[in-house]
Amino acid sequence: MEATIALRLPRDAASVPLVRQLLDGTLRSLGVERQVCDDIELMLTEACSNVIKHAAPSDEYTVSAAVYDHLCVIKVVDTGGGIDPLKVIDPDPGADHGRGIQIMRALADHVRFTNKDRNGAVVCLEKRLRYGPGAPGPDLMTT
Repeated sequence: MEATIALRLPRDAASVPLVRQLLDGTLRSLGVERQVCDDIELMLTEACSNVIKHAAPSDEYTVSAAVYDHLCVIKVVDTGGGIDPLKVIDPDPGADHGRGIQIMRALADHVRFTNKDRNGAVVCLEKRLRYGPGAPGPDLMTT
């Protein structure tokens, strides 16, 4: 079994808490451990915030999240000019901004950046899930 959430969101800062809360509620209802949920919430926040701050003007972006047994896969898709993560400069130690990609890489088990042919980018974040004792998630995912 697979659980999937897919949202088309306005490119507005107010959309970030909405998608974060939806995914967090889903993961917690499956019994995913709190630390894993917190990591996923922060990864998702960084990916969505980067779209809002850096993507080309557009009315919307999409977020999809799927849970496959013990793996959560999140895709954030924008319509901007794409990204070359190797060209992103690490911020100065005292900088207030510029650590989004570093945070995503530190928390995710796997991060991929893919530029679309016609514009935009896909950020794919993967995180292994751990469930608490007696959590319903593992039983639901294997039926």
